[in-house]
Amino acid sequence: MSDIRRRLARMGATTALGCGLSGCTLRVLDPAGPVGMQERTILLNAFVVMLVIIVPTMAATLAFVWWYRPGNPRAVRRPHWSFSGRVEIVTWSIPLLTVMFLGGIAWIGSHDLDPARLLAATPLSDKTLSDKEKPLEVQVVSLDWKWLFLYPEARVASLNRLVIPVGRPVRFSLTSASVWNGFFVPRLGSMIYTMSGMTTRLNLQANREGSFLGLSSHLSGDGFADMTFETRAVPDTAFAAWIGGAQASTDTLDDEAYRALSRQSSKVPPRTYRLADDGLFDRIVAQALPPGPGPVSGRPDPTVSPRQGN
Repeated sequence: MSDIRRRLARMGATTALGCGLSGCTLRVLDPAGPVGMQERTILLNAFVVMLVIIVPTMAATLAFVWWYRPGNPRAVRRPHWSFSGRVEIVTWSIPLLTVMFLGGIAWIGSHDLDPARLLAATPLSDKTLSDKEKPLEVQVVSLDWKWLFLYPEARVASLNRLVIPVGRPVRFSLTSASVWNGFFVPRLGSMIYTMSGMTTRLNLQANREGSFLGLSSHLSGDGFADMTFETRAVPDTAFAAWIGGAQASTDTLDDEAYRALSRQSSKVPPRTYRLADDGLFDRIVAQALPPGPGPVSGRPDPTVSPRQGN
């Protein structure tokens, strides 16, 4: 018994050390938006429902092991027992009800949290909304190995930094200029894929100010580990000031600049651009603007690695 305890202690210490070294956090359980909050509720509800099965099963297992131990003379062996209708009903009905309940939670959640569905607080028509209540349109392009965010209404763009106003719904249109990727801001919820030649939809909202980690959740090549971005949720005044600063940028993102930007690179610092026109995203989706070539021949870029497909 002491040897088993020592093994369990070593396993626990190894697990804790592994979590510490890998940066394990419970950020998903600390959401900053309505979508993340609903997802946390579904996760906790499912956890509690599963405990209804797990806890009694583990307790019954320990009780049987203890009762039918070799040193218990009161334990009676019944070699001719073969069937009990009551036991069968309990054995099958409780797991069946649990599966049905979990299925109901998943069914309702999958419809309520449809990524393309407007948030509950947003009416179906934007005509009844004020400018601050209208969903902010953000177009997302995943590159090798960085993220490009386009704000077509304001004619600005941002690289590796997403800035959104607090309390305002954000309507994302996402695509990939390269391989299949995954867009995910854990504190806001709902990971969604980005695919070349296609547009996916996602609706999110931040309920409080803060800086949240955004990342790629799908392996996309050598620079995948560094394919992260910062998500800033700021007040309306700060967001307007950021938009104004981006509009005054000396860098313009046009077709030629996009081709240069789409070259494979990683650990690229955030920067802002003036958007030459609001049709860049559509041309990327239609593949009228293919990604630029790799590094210039004879002048290797140390931040660039060979591409790996899916």
